[in-house]
Amino acid sequence: MSDLEAFRQEIRAWLEENCPPEMREPVRDDDDACWGGRNFKFKNEAQKVWLERCVAKGYTVPDWPKAYGGAGMTPAEAKIWREEMVRINARPPLSSFGIWMLGPALLKFGTEEQKVHYLGQIARGEIRWCQGYSEPGSGSDLVSLQTYGEDKGDHWVVNGQKIWTSYANKADWIFCLVRTDKTNKYQGISFLLFDMTSPGVTTKPIKLISGSSPFCETFFDNVKVPKDQIVGQLNRGWDVAKYLLGHEREMISATGGADRAGSLGATLARNGVLEDPVLRAQVALFDVDALAFTAMSEKFMDEVKVGKGHPAFPNMMKYAGTELNKSRHELLMSAGGSTALEWESEETEGGALPRAWLRTKANSIEGGTSEVMLNVVSKRILELPGA
Repeated sequence: MSDLEAFRQEIRAWLEENCPPEMREPVRDDDDACWGGRNFKFKNEAQKVWLERCVAKGYTVPDWPKAYGGAGMTPAEAKIWREEMVRINARPPLSSFGIWMLGPALLKFGTEEQKVHYLGQIARGEIRWCQGYSEPGSGSDLVSLQTYGEDKGDHWVVNGQKIWTSYANKADWIFCLVRTDKTNKYQGISFLLFDMTSPGVTTKPIKLISGSSPFCETFFDNVKVPKDQIVGQLNRGWDVAKYLLGHEREMISATGGADRAGSLGATLARNGVLEDPVLRAQVALFDVDALAFTAMSEKFMDEVKVGKGHPAFPNMMKYAGTELNKSRHELLMSAGGSTALEWESEETEGGALPRAWLRTKANSIEGGTSEVMLNVVSKRILELPGA
């Protein structure tokens, strides 16, 4: 038996013994996931136990170094971990912008003191982060942002506004793009970290057509940020921001694989809703696309781990994944018939299906619009000439 085969057997045995049955059921909505943080309340004992067991082994961030709360897995081992999690339909023990976005940026750009201070808290689920990027006048043209940090010697004073700040009303800290030099558009932005309970920080949820929303407006009114809470170099935060955006787009693209790839047809068949040959053909095509997307994702991750990933691949994955997720929910709505239109009934869990369908409309906007993603793919990957 090879080392990797032995490792797979070890992981498989550990998961079978330690993953509670309740944690092998699909996550129903955002509130059903384990987000961690200072104010997080566990939904049940199984959720708490699953997190604690994974934290003890470093499995919330399996490919991070052990010194920062991870398990120190190699790329090949981390791939086996993901495959074995999928095999038993295990939920992630912890959902976290700190894991998906900030953590990789800190590993690349952070000081040793920042890594030691923040990464362990992220891995243990002790701190919940939100992302301060978009502004009312700076969405796709993010580099035009105007939130300003004035240098006061040992700290900055930050004033401005962010928008579409996901879960800002529930976050403990924010990683935020702040202009620290008004004379240079690209090399005048810094990447700051600060506590959301700092005086001068306020949030306001934005209600969407789905009836609820993770998005917020976030306001900064003379917020003091210590000088040691900058990641990377002063005025070079755009370098950090671009690196982090790649990880954000990978995260959003993963919504396309909400079910095990190729399983939507089997799921709907069990529910007896595939008698319609047209719907059956559409679901079959979707499952083929989902399998292809999974293969593309694995190829991309393998290339990234060995330093061969094309820098524009996250854009391609983000576009493909979000379009796939929208297609999935369109099919679920079609299969649901008139019941899928119910908005508040107990039978439909308060209209969970149509609300989720409406929520997917934001997938092709957040993290970079589909139009922008296609522009990047055409220029950077296909090398097509500009207009």
